[in-house]
Amino acid sequence: MGQGKGQSSIRMVVLGAALAFLVGCGTETVETVEETPGAVAAWTLAAPIRIDGVRTADGGRSLVVDAEVPDGARDCVRGLRGELDTVERGTVYVRVTYETRSLDRDSGCTGTRRVEATVKLGEPLSSRRVMVNSRDVYTPAGAAPPALRKCGENGCDPTPPRCTSASYQQAVNDTDIPKHTSWEERGCDDTWLVLDLSTRMGPVCGDVGDGCSSSGVSQRWFYRAETSGWRPVTTNGDAGCAGIHKALPELPARLCGSLPRLDRG
Repeated sequence: MGQGKGQSSIRMVVLGAALAFLVGCGTETVETVEETPGAVAAWTLAAPIRIDGVRTADGGRSLVVDAEVPDGARDCVRGLRGELDTVERGTVYVRVTYETRSLDRDSGCTGTRRVEATVKLGEPLSSRRVMVNSRDVYTPAGAAPPALRKCGENGCDPTPPRCTSASYQQAVNDTDIPKHTSWEERGCDDTWLVLDLSTRMGPVCGDVGDGCSSSGVSQRWFYRAETSGWRPVTTNGDAGCAGIHKALPELPARLCGSLPRLDRG
């Protein structure tokens, strides 16, 4: 009888110590701390690794947020929630959260997967912008419904298509290419833009001078002017106009006649 009470007291002390350790480390949500060694895995409140896109639904009364979350052999995510936080000065603030085991090294949650979180707005989004988790901003201006357009470093206002460096940078930002990409203008007028894009490659690519080179992957993109800025249309690396005119016969010969064959690196 005395031995049973002693074992029970020891278990209570161990359990209490485990809970105190988790709280002290800042864990927001704990599911259960089991007594069996090796079975401990804390559930922690977290935000998505990345927001991949936002679109409207239900006639604009809801938002669907595409997000990247942890994944693995075990259950790595539970309680995915999309919530309306507030609406202020033409911006709708929303939060996407979930609970995860991924902060536990032994959880096996080393992969990722894509999920959708729905946020009920109660009224149509209209022309308002959307900020997700106080970080990513999206706007319906210049977007192809139901998708919203992600705002860039220069804000949400579309850049008018012009033959200027700032306008070329907008074109590059709206092209589905890696982050570390430089551009060279090959031709431009009021309707068309031709850019050669070169993506620096290396073991770790960050700022210029960190070991990446610009001799990696090269592409030649052709853009058409729209009200929201330059929009990518197609790629072609052939010399002259013959190749690109198969896809864009309306492209003026003056913009492609002198194009050299693209060296893809």
